[in-house]
Amino acid sequence: MDQQQNILYDEVVVNGKETAFTLSPDGILRWHDHSNVLRCLSVEREVLGVSIAKQQIVIRSFVETDGSCVSSCAGGLVRKTFVFQASSDDSARNMCDKIQGYMDSLVRPKKLFLFVNPFGGRKSASKVFTDDVKPILEDANIEYTLQETKYQLHAKEVAHDLDLTKYDGILCVSGDGILVEVVNGLLERKDWQVALKIPIGVIPAGTGNGMIKSLLDSAGQPCTAAYAMLAVIQGHKRSLDVATIWQGQSRFFSVLMLAWGLIADIDIESEQYRWMGSARMDLYGLQRILSLRKYNGCISFVPAPGFEDAGEPTSAAVEPLTTQHHGYQGPKLDLGTLIWRKLNGPFIGIWLQNVAWGSENAMAAPNAKFDDGYLDLIVMQECPKIRLMSLMSEMSNGQYVRSPHVLYIKVKAVILEPGSRTGDSTKEGIIDSDGEVLARGKGTYKCHLNSLMRYDKLQIVLDQGLATLFTPI
Repeated sequence: MDQQQNILYDEVVVNGKETAFTLSPDGILRWHDHSNVLRCLSVEREVLGVSIAKQQIVIRSFVETDGSCVSSCAGGLVRKTFVFQASSDDSARNMCDKIQGYMDSLVRPKKLFLFVNPFGGRKSASKVFTDDVKPILEDANIEYTLQETKYQLHAKEVAHDLDLTKYDGILCVSGDGILVEVVNGLLERKDWQVALKIPIGVIPAGTGNGMIKSLLDSAGQPCTAAYAMLAVIQGHKRSLDVATIWQGQSRFFSVLMLAWGLIADIDIESEQYRWMGSARMDLYGLQRILSLRKYNGCISFVPAPGFEDAGEPTSAAVEPLTTQHHGYQGPKLDLGTLIWRKLNGPFIGIWLQNVAWGSENAMAAPNAKFDDGYLDLIVMQECPKIRLMSLMSEMSNGQYVRSPHVLYIKVKAVILEPGSRTGDSTKEGIIDSDGEVLARGKGTYKCHLNSLMRYDKLQIVLDQGLATLFTPI
């Protein structure tokens, strides 16, 4: 490329060898190394920060382990520093200013508010922050305020009162739980419409990590702290649907999933094996299948276009959302005028998914989109135990939804009416949303504990593109 077409063209010394150093209009830095091999860095995808040390330009970057020119996402990411010797102080300042100017045009975050959950998952969040998050923030010259969560719903309280004008984003070093708390806190603010525009990032440091797995997998990237951090540094954003779940005066905002039956039982009852990490799901899942439960009840839903034949026609008695003093009031949707369908139990399990991955190892809803305005509904009613074991193993790639034992559709709204276990009316079930217990029925695990809602009729409606996430694409 002619030097007149470059944003930057200068002569530098790299490892004792003189070479031309350029920045092209598409943001690619190019030079030749000491072996005369052309080297490239994408400012947008690989450069974290740039600084001057006397006549040296120091570029801090995130590159693939194969070291290729503007490489693909096939390998792992490593931090790497490149040092270039300029011919003069003025030349060094000019080069640094040109590179920094291009970076500024990308509108990257400059100050973040960080939540670190030291108690989640394998209690690894503090180490992940120290080893994987802090060094990258420093390389990228990003200022941050750190808040360790002290108790359940702490992040929700902080997000509710946080002065968001001071920050360009919120970062959750945790599993999915802190993200859920932050979204709920933002939705209950008086300025919720403005608050929901602030992007939220997630660094995998919990047991499930379903949201960040879904985000990174959509870009063909592995679910690691490095790739999650790069998504935050780059500053790309995308919208996220949010589901409102309500019962009387109680409401909860869900961004990931809702489960009742088999999946909820595994998710919540396996807490006694939390020290095992994500392996607890496999162990307890096998136990639950061998002693399979079924639940009475019914589910009514508004199907998305193309799924109108699922279930049977019904009319739904919709309980209206109560008006709150402030905050998001819920979806503006006249549910009574919509076309409803219904499925009657017994059920092995019901699963509502907002994103593709329920956890790092379970692709629960392979067709789920972040902002399509629909929840993915998975229903299992009859399935032999041996086949059910096979289906659970197929959750790693989402193939299980093709089974004739699985109903997989998209819906806009749901009314769930849970019942007791078949064969034992004294025992009921658990309703789980985003890894937290919404309702515990009679005779369930830790049923003596309070929960947000009763084990009774719940209503769920999705609102399209309500929240904002940092995303790799």
